[in-house]
Amino acid sequence: MGTALSTGPRLLALGEGAWTLEMSPTATDEASKLVMALAHQLEAQPQALQKLGPVTDVVVSFRSLTVHFDPLSADGEALGQQLLAWALEARPRERTGRRWRLPLCCDPSVAPDLLDLAAAKGLSPEALTAQLLACQLRVAMIGFMPGFPYMTGLPAALALPRRAVPRKAVPARSVAVAGEMACIYPWESPGGWHLLGRCPVPMFELSHPQQAAWLQAGDEVQWQAISLDDCAAWDQRVQRGQWQREDFLLSALEEPGS
Repeated sequence: MGTALSTGPRLLALGEGAWTLEMSPTATDEASKLVMALAHQLEAQPQALQKLGPVTDVVVSFRSLTVHFDPLSADGEALGQQLLAWALEARPRERTGRRWRLPLCCDPSVAPDLLDLAAAKGLSPEALTAQLLACQLRVAMIGFMPGFPYMTGLPAALALPRRAVPRKAVPARSVAVAGEMACIYPWESPGGWHLLGRCPVPMFELSHPQQAAWLQAGDEVQWQAISLDDCAAWDQRVQRGQWQREDFLLSALEEPGS
């Protein structure tokens, strides 16, 4: 089982119940856009997909997409060939998801790596913060832990390797950078990214009726600067349940032709 191409996508068997479509040998923004284009195509053709399935899950990563299916009732070979055909037709999509504006506090009290990162880059803390706040980020995948978004689009001027010594406990809702990516830690956890601020709203809600993870691959994120007092006020609103994630939604994906 499996088809490898000298150029273009590769179809790889992942056990007996999944196919992986590798869209690129390297993780690039272009590869991520191809992956999201294929994911969008699968979403747009649920009947054709399930006819070959049943498909149980679709998992997006930086440069590949994995389709899980029931090997006892699915036509695995036919499903794989159809997926490969769709992958060969995929073209990068500039927009594949929703657009969000999320609050971000960069006060040094919640940004313990701000001064060190600014010094390493030869910037003032204010200049570094301004660049971070101006970022147009794109969610490439969700991983590491539930709701953890890996976001591309960080300026090269802010790129820096991970910390040499990871922290044993990163505070929940910390905004951090590593390499040329940004993230938001949904939970307190160990982590080696540089902490540059705090987004005071939850990134994962089990009680949400549609999807527990706030962000999804393909979504775009902009920041709205808030003060430390604003951040504390948001913490109180979140604890009282006086908010909803839709308040931060700028727009959803436009349908073709709209």
